[in-house]
Amino acid sequence: MSPRPCLFVVLAAGKGTRMKSALPKVLHKIAGQSLLAHVLQTASQMGGDVAVVVAPGSDAVKAETSRIVPRAQIFEQPAQRGTADAVLAARPALAARSECDVIVLFADTPLIRTEVLGALRAALDAGAGIAVLGFRAQNPTGYGRLLVDDHGELTAIREEKDASEAERKIDLCNSGVMAFRVPNVSELLSRIGSDNAKGEFYLTDAIAVGRDHGIRATVVACDADDVLGINTQEQLAEAEAVWQRRARSELMRNGVTMIAPETVWLSFDTQIAAEVTVEPNVFFGSGVLVESGARILAFSHIEGASIGRGVRVGPFARLRPGARLAADVHIGNFVEVKNVTIGEGAKANHLSYLGDGSVGAGANIGAGTIFCNYDGFNKARTEVGDGAFIGSNSSLVAPVKIGNGAYVGSGSVITKDVAPGALALGRNAQEERPGWAEKFRIMMTRRKAAEKK
Repeated sequence: MSPRPCLFVVLAAGKGTRMKSALPKVLHKIAGQSLLAHVLQTASQMGGDVAVVVAPGSDAVKAETSRIVPRAQIFEQPAQRGTADAVLAARPALAARSECDVIVLFADTPLIRTEVLGALRAALDAGAGIAVLGFRAQNPTGYGRLLVDDHGELTAIREEKDASEAERKIDLCNSGVMAFRVPNVSELLSRIGSDNAKGEFYLTDAIAVGRDHGIRATVVACDADDVLGINTQEQLAEAEAVWQRRARSELMRNGVTMIAPETVWLSFDTQIAAEVTVEPNVFFGSGVLVESGARILAFSHIEGASIGRGVRVGPFARLRPGARLAADVHIGNFVEVKNVTIGEGAKANHLSYLGDGSVGAGANIGAGTIFCNYDGFNKARTEVGDGAFIGSNSSLVAPVKIGNGAYVGSGSVITKDVAPGALALGRNAQEERPGWAEKFRIMMTRRKAAEKK
């Protein structure tokens, strides 16, 4: 990669009206992370400085920028007068970094990869003053065409409405992403005029202006997916599908087994180690770490959880934020775990809710067990000790502690701490009334008959 410093100018001032949403377009999410955040993280991975251009009043966009790249400079484009004008809104950053390469990115193009940006910079190292990212389109209708001469140099970017019949047959299309290595980018862009149908200042005109001043331009090819722009909800879904496909493939290349990968949904920060098996229809929200040897069974929903070596989760399990599963834990069907640490080898195999607490190593949580953690105002903790056995259909009313090795009888409601090794029974003595059932049936039958008269 070029040793020269680099400034990334990210354009995020678009209104996104075609999204039909009150949420700014660049804050819509792919894999649980905003479009803007995807672009900013890719730029940050390349090193260098970041400047973001936003529309007036874009407080949420500014906040997201600062969250992802605290050192980023933020500039406002007072009025939308074209992409060249948007870049010039960052003129102070451009002026302060006159010796930097400048790469212009778009906040609604979230799938661009670091290797693609590296190829752009390599083109500058090879002698180009401007490098434009282009792609081959199966249907180029609507895209600007990249016109290249016999020497491979880019001579112009022709918008479709201005293209000749021959030029419209060209399938090499403009992505909008450009890299510059010129003495003064601001001066170059300031020479761009607005003599067009919209009266706007287009960044694409930098090619013609540059050629007039002896600046050579070239094209760097990439996959169409890398520069997939998002303007509609349909395109957002398409980009999500591309991101998911890439992420699944990378995990499988690194040793993760996915039985039906197209049914597994990942988050931007999902971490899954080699030799993990993921069955069909599993959803990973943000903040999930899965260690080697774990098995995630079908139809499980996991977010904000860490899963240790050899753990089995599911089927139909739900792990919520704060679930921490040590090695060889079993969490079975229709078990929900929230903010609970579960010790090595412990099991909760059926139909339970474990919220706010801890379960010791080797403990067994019986079917239908509930950690009663909320009184309508506050949350409280339930602590189950090592090797404890909680019988089926038990309610543990927090705050409460079950000692190491203790037993809780099935059907109990436990409201007081249980000593280590003790048996706790929290249920009334069984009462039986002979003949009651038949008398009840006769009474109810007569009542129903009377109601029909």
